[in-house]
Amino acid sequence: MAGLEDGREWAYRVDPYGFERPDDFDYASYEAFFSRYLVVLTRRAIKWSKLLKGKNSIQKSLKDMNRTFPDNVKFRRTADPCLQQTLYNVLVAYGHHNKAVGYCQGMNFIAGYLILITKNEEESFWLLDALIGRILPDYYSPAMVGLKTDQEVLGELVKMKVPAVAELMERHGVMWTLVVSRWFICLFIDILPVETVLRIWDCLFYEGSKIIFRVALTLIKQHQAFILEATNFPDICDKFKQITKGVMGGQLD
Repeated sequence: MAGLEDGREWAYRVDPYGFERPDDFDYASYEAFFSRYLVVLTRRAIKWSKLLKGKNSIQKSLKDMNRTFPDNVKFRRTADPCLQQTLYNVLVAYGHHNKAVGYCQGMNFIAGYLILITKNEEESFWLLDALIGRILPDYYSPAMVGLKTDQEVLGELVKMKVPAVAELMERHGVMWTLVVSRWFICLFIDILPVETVLRIWDCLFYEGSKIIFRVALTLIKQHQAFILEATNFPDICDKFKQITKGVMGGQLD
């Protein structure tokens, strides 16, 4: 019985996607939030299912393998099955499929998330192809032209929507690529909670890359006062690191 209890406690400390929860995780708040959010998730699942039935269009060196979700029990070598092999298969297949891109850092996290959700190599491959080949062209090409362009576009949008933050960045010579590049490359993975990232991805697949700008602008606008407390270059960078800590899934709903 002791072993059974230990197993239940361990399972409770791991979220539905395999990530271990920290020691100070607020289970009560999470359960209260999720009991309300479950209704929303159910409604979205029905809507998403109808969309998929109506539209059938979504169908180099890999040294990053061991660094992909080290805190996820499903990607550990001791896991059975270990999703590292599935991830490797998807990334190698995509490298052969799209030789212009091959493999780019950040793709491992995106493919890893897709595998966790679909639990299927082929579905993960085609979703990855939809993201990289159609929705985010030139994000992961060697020159990353699309990525650099969109970060500059975000800078222009901030000038229009949150001018005080844009002025602060310009005054201290902080380039947008220094503070938001990971938001764009990893599509908010490890930036926002899992449930929030998946909600963003639902919108991303359905509406396209404009969703990335909406989320980025929302984060900046919501934390404008906090960002404006910065008084120098490193302080600004630190503020951007901190604004995504503790963001609850419902805030971007």
